[in-house]
Formats: sequence, C-alpha cells, structure tokens
Amino acid sequence: QVQLVESGGGLVQAGGSLRLSCAASGRTFSSYVMGWFRQAPGKEREFVAGISRGGASTYYADSVKGRFTISRDNAKNTVFLQMNSLSPEDTAVYYCAARSGRYVPASADEYDYWGQGTQVTVSS
Repeated sequence: QVQLVESGGGLVQAGGSLRLSCAASGRTFSSYVMGWFRQAPGKEREFVAGISRGGASTYYADSVKGRFTISRDNAKNTVFLQMNSLSPEDTAVYYCAARSGRYVPASADEYDYWGQGTQVTVSS
C-alpha cells in the first residue's frame, strides 16, 4: 500500500511555470512506476507523463512534450512535474499515480494508487 499527496498547484498566467510534487508514503517507493494525469471539467482523465522505477525512462503526452518534465527522487519518495510555458488548455486537476512493476502505461486503469489531486489554473 502506498499513499500519495500532491502539492504545488495554483493559479499562474499563461507562459508561466509551476512545479508539482507528489510525496509517497512507505519504504518501497522505488518499486513503483509513477505517472501524472490530469482531468479538466467535463473531460476524461488523461495521461500527462510517466517515469520508470529508477527514473531513467520518461514518457510524455504529445500535448506536453518539450514543456513538461517528470522526475523523481527515490531517496525522498517524491515525484515531480515541472511545467513550463503553461497555457489555459493546461488548466485541470493534476493527479499522481503509482503502479507496481516495470511497465509505464498511459492508461489510468492500469495504476493502482492515486493522490487526491491538485488544481492548476492557467489564466490567459
């Protein structure tokens, strides 16, 4: 079992940056693949980025490639999402998720644990 707590959301102007953090409980954080998802009002939850257990492999949705960076610090049980060049289309609740194993899926259904989410609002 792992518990996830996101932080770092807020209101930012278009073109600005935010850094989200997701702190995980437990001593086996490095055994989990981690992902960031987002959900805008009236839309389905969508994959944003994923990272392998050791952090060597990262994956991104096309909509955020070149603007967002996922990273993790296994010593601190934390995964990050650095978001640059934000646009109003990035406005959503952002969730981190954890999954046991090596595979980094883009489907929300394949993740076992979820945080409560953090709101990101980008004004134009």
